Amino acid sequence: MKILSISDVELGIIYSSQIAERFYDVDLVISCGDLPYYYLEYIISSLNVPLYHVRGNHANKVEYTVAGERTEPWGAVNLHRRVKQDDTGLLLAGMEGSIQYNQGPHQYSQASMWTMVLMMTPALFLNKLLYGRYLDVFVTHASPWKIHDMDDLPHHGVKAFRWLDLVFQPQVHLHGHIHVFRQDTVTQTQLGKTLVMNTYGYREFYINVPRKPKRGSN
Repeated sequence: MKILSISDVELGIIYSSQIAERFYDVDLVISCGDLPYYYLEYIISSLNVPLYHVRGNHANKVEYTVAGERTEPWGAVNLHRRVKQDDTGLLLAGMEGSIQYNQGPHQYSQASMWTMVLMMTPALFLNKLLYGRYLDVFVTHASPWKIHDMDDLPHHGVKAFRWLDLVFQPQVHLHGHIHVFRQDTVTQTQLGKTLVMNTYGYREFYINVPRKPKRGSN
């Protein structure tokens, strides 16, 4: 399966009439936050593939359009605090926002992040029971603790995310939030069995999806 992951900045290579030609072979799109609804909707309508997303710390919950107020991009699936199996059998989970640094939206303390992550663990254990693995793709806006993060409080990594990666070992952990301005910035790190990727702008990659078990099979 080929995945297009996006976050934080709108790009002409994506928001243009060339998108279908450039990304014709993408099977799934994942947004790691801080992108407007119209941008995500353009991608969905142009590529005609599923799109999963979480909100970033700069995202508004409500956007005002000619069609009225909207709290979600049309056609997208919000992964915040959810564990979901895609139609292909891919197992996904997500968490929005960043570490709290002011009174802005979608910001959480380290303790709150721990609480939300721990509340997802029963569903992860159920995945293991049903499908033989906990999780394939973990989608967040902020990065895990001490992986791609920065020293300033708004860009601190999340301790609970690092714990989830080490314990439940998803194939890939996708995040945004950390802007990339230098070519030598580290954007890909192996943490145990999990590949952590900063998808600022966009990234394309392939992932192996274990065959979805037939209902009633052992």
